Amino acid sequence: MSLLEVRDVYKSFGSIEALRGVTFSVEAGSATALVGDNGAGKSTLMKTITGVHRPDRGSILFDGARIDELDPRGIRERGIEMIYQDLALAKMRDVAANIFLGREITRNVLGLKLIDHKRMESEAEKMIEKLGARVKSVKQIAGQLSGGQQQSVAIARALTFNPKLVIMDEPTAALAVREIEHVLDLIRTLKSHGIAVILISHRLTDVFAVCDRIVVLRQGAVIADDPTDKTSMNAVVSHIVGAA
Repeated sequence: MSLLEVRDVYKSFGSIEALRGVTFSVEAGSATALVGDNGAGKSTLMKTITGVHRPDRGSILFDGARIDELDPRGIRERGIEMIYQDLALAKMRDVAANIFLGREITRNVLGLKLIDHKRMESEAEKMIEKLGARVKSVKQIAGQLSGGQQQSVAIARALTFNPKLVIMDEPTAALAVREIEHVLDLIRTLKSHGIAVILISHRLTDVFAVCDRIVVLRQGAVIADDPTDKTSMNAVVSHIVGAA
């Protein structure tokens, strides 16, 4: 049984049919690429999987249970995390504060709940070490980190929810070559820990480097769903532009 199963999902906004019978699946511990031109339906599909939108028709199963009627909080509690392209980091706060942003660890002092900074730093260090991330100190200010390091912080924050699936939206966009390889290594690390990844990317070189399957969306429909080793970059490009 697949970890995530999207079955014949439709979603319309007025007269615009954003998703047209989308079907695909994701296996635990694997990386699945979701590619397609702008307007292909990738964002709508991800928002439907994460509970922002509800499908008009079809179903979404995660770990064997339907999730298409849950809200974003309920879906996060089931084990799905999404890291958006803007990362949503508090740039003026340090790494540890960002990793636990909104769910700070507290301790009781004379009946008062105070933020336990030392424990947060200790837990953040463990998370960064688990990822093998190149962040020198969890006391560094997030806004002073490189793009790849900021991705590390965003992934570490997602891991505090113990996800089974992490969705990454264009994580290597606008990064230097060295930083891109670092992010790809992070994806490989997630896979090695049994965490599934959906990678949304326009960079096909990244897709072929780390993904096990490639799903191509065009005009709201899946037009290709192939194992990476059974397709080619030329074939994927042809599907994206409608030449295949």
